Amino acid sequence: MRKFTLILCLFLVQFVFGQRKGYWQQKVDYKMTIDIKDDLYQYDGKMKLKYTNNSGQSLNKVYFHLYFNAFQPQSMMDYRLANIADPDKRMVSNIGTKENPKMQSRIATLGPDNMGYQKIKSLTQNGKATSYKVDGTILEVTLATPIKPGKSTTFDMVWEAQVPEQIRRSGRNSKEGVAYSMTQWYPKMAQFDEFGWHLDEYVGREFIAPFGNFDVTINIGKDYVIGASGVLQNPKEVKGYDANAKIVEKNGRASWKFKANNIHDFAWAADKNFVVDEGTSKGGVKVYLVYIPGEKTTKVWKEAMPYTTEFFDYAADKFGAYPWPTYTVVQGGDGGMEYGTVTLITGERSLSSLVGVIYHEAAHSWYQHLFGINETVDEWFDEGFTSYVENLASLQVFEKQTTLASNPNLDAYKGYINLALSGKEEPASLLADYYNTNYAYSLEAYYKGQVLAIQLGYIIGNENLDKTFQEFYKQWKFKHPTPNDFKRVAEEVSGVNLKWYFNLFINTTRKIDYAIENVQGNSFNVVNKSDFAMPLDVLVEYTDGTKELFYIPLREMRGEKPVENLVEYQGVKRTVLTDAFWTNPVYEVKTSKAVKTIVIDPTKRLADVDYKNNVYNK
Repeated sequence: MRKFTLILCLFLVQFVFGQRKGYWQQKVDYKMTIDIKDDLYQYDGKMKLKYTNNSGQSLNKVYFHLYFNAFQPQSMMDYRLANIADPDKRMVSNIGTKENPKMQSRIATLGPDNMGYQKIKSLTQNGKATSYKVDGTILEVTLATPIKPGKSTTFDMVWEAQVPEQIRRSGRNSKEGVAYSMTQWYPKMAQFDEFGWHLDEYVGREFIAPFGNFDVTINIGKDYVIGASGVLQNPKEVKGYDANAKIVEKNGRASWKFKANNIHDFAWAADKNFVVDEGTSKGGVKVYLVYIPGEKTTKVWKEAMPYTTEFFDYAADKFGAYPWPTYTVVQGGDGGMEYGTVTLITGERSLSSLVGVIYHEAAHSWYQHLFGINETVDEWFDEGFTSYVENLASLQVFEKQTTLASNPNLDAYKGYINLALSGKEEPASLLADYYNTNYAYSLEAYYKGQVLAIQLGYIIGNENLDKTFQEFYKQWKFKHPTPNDFKRVAEEVSGVNLKWYFNLFINTTRKIDYAIENVQGNSFNVVNKSDFAMPLDVLVEYTDGTKELFYIPLREMRGEKPVENLVEYQGVKRTVLTDAFWTNPVYEVKTSKAVKTIVIDPTKRLADVDYKNNVYNK
C-alpha cells in the first residue's frame, strides 16, 4: 500500500506541475583561478569542474565552448560579417565612402596581438589524461572514463587566453574606455539535454548552458575595480566596495573572490576608474551599479539607482521572486547583454535610455537566466518575453502609469506588422544564427515574441495571462523550459487549447487579416482575408446608442475566453456566439438592432496586418 501511495503521489506531482515526463538536466560546478597579464591583455586560467550526468545514458565525450576563438580572421563569425546583407555596424568598418560604402569585418583586420583566443594547455578527468581537439569555437573531449548515469566526474583544465579588441559583448578597451569586458571568457561546458549536445559555432547570437555553482578568483592589478556575477567574498581586501577596505596585494595584484549559486554563466568587467554605487530593493536584493564617473555618466547612473531597485520589487510581484541575493549593472560591452546576476551595458546614455536598457537586461534574469531558455533556438521566447517585462516595468515603474492600455505596446505590433509586410519575415522557429538578415532576426525576436505574449492575453484573457506567468515561474524556475512548456502552462491555466496559435505564429509566416463585409440590415459578415484564423471580439454600436460585444471563439480552442474587465468593454453586454471554423473564412453575425459602427478588436491586441478593414461606420 505504501508503494502504491508513493507512485500515486509521484503521478499527481507530474500531473499538477506539468513537467515533461522524465525531465532531467545536467549540473556543473566551476572553481576557477584567473591570473591577469594586464600589459598583454592576456590571462592564465585554472579550472576544476565537477560535472554531474543526470541524463540516464553514459557519456563518452563532452564539449566546451571557446568563444574567444571567434575573434580571429577567417573564423565563421568573420565570414558571416562579410556575407550577411546587413552586418552588425559594431563589427564592421566602412572602407569605402559615405556615398558608396564598403563594409569590412573588423575581425578580418585583427592580428596576433589583438585577436582573441583560448588555448588549452592541459585537461584531465579524475586525474587521467583526456584526448581533445579544437574545432573553431568548440572543444571536443574524448573522456578517459565514460560518465555513467547519475555519476559525477571532475575535470582539471589549464588554459591561456587573449582578450580581443572590443568588438562584440567581450573585449578590451571599449569606446567608453572600459579596460576589460569579460563575457563568454572561459571554456564553458556545452549544454546536453533531451535534444542532444548543443554545439553551435559562435557567429554572433546568444547562448545556452547548464546550471551550476561558480567559485571564481581573479588576480588582477590592485588598482582595478571589478563588477561581476555573484557575491563578492572579500570586499574589505579589494578596492571599491568598502570605504574601510585595506587592499591586500601580492606583487602589485589583488585577489577578487566571487561565489554564485545556481546560475548558468559568469561574467565580469574591470577598470581602474570604476566606482561602485549600492542600493537595496524592498525585497532585499542588493543592487550594485559599477561605472566610470564623468559628465556623461555620474549624474544619470545615480538617478538610475532607485528605478533599478524598484524594478526588482515590481518584477518579483508580477513574474515571481528574484532568487539571488545580488544584481550588478556594469558599464562595459558594446550595448547591453545579460549574464548570471550581472549585466554589461554601455553607460553614456540619457536617464530613460539607461533605465530602459537596465530594465531589459534585468528582465533577462527571468527569461533566460531563471528559466534557462535556449537562445540559439527560441530567441523570440527569450528576447520577446524579456521585452514584454521591460515594457510593462518602463510604463508602471519608470513612467508611473497607474492604468495601462489594453495593449501596452502598440510599437511592438507596428514593428512586427512592418516585418510581416516587408517580404523579409522568416519563421520565428528558425535557428537564431540562420536568419538572412539582422533586421528580420531583431524584429522576430524582440517584437514578434512580445506580440505573441500580448496577443495570448487576447486569446485567453489578460487575467489568465498574468496567472500563466506566475504558474510558469512555479513550475520551471532553475530549469530549461521550451516554448511548448509555456504553452502547456497557459492551457492548464485557461482551459483553452493553444496548439494552433503557437504553431502558426511561430512556425510559419502566416498573417492575420480580418475584415467587416456585407453589412445589411441586422447582419454582417466577418471575413478572414488571410490564412490565420483567430477568435474575435467584435464590438457593435447600434443606432440607438447601445453597444454589444460579440465573442466568436474558434473550434480549435475547445474552450472560451472569460469576461475581461477592460475599459473598452465595461458596461457592454457580451454575447458568446457559436465557435468559428478555420475551414470557413466567412462568419455571419446577426444582430437584434440596426447597426451604426462595428469594430473588430477595439483593444488592438489582435495582430491584424490591415486594421483599416476592421472598422465599419454606417
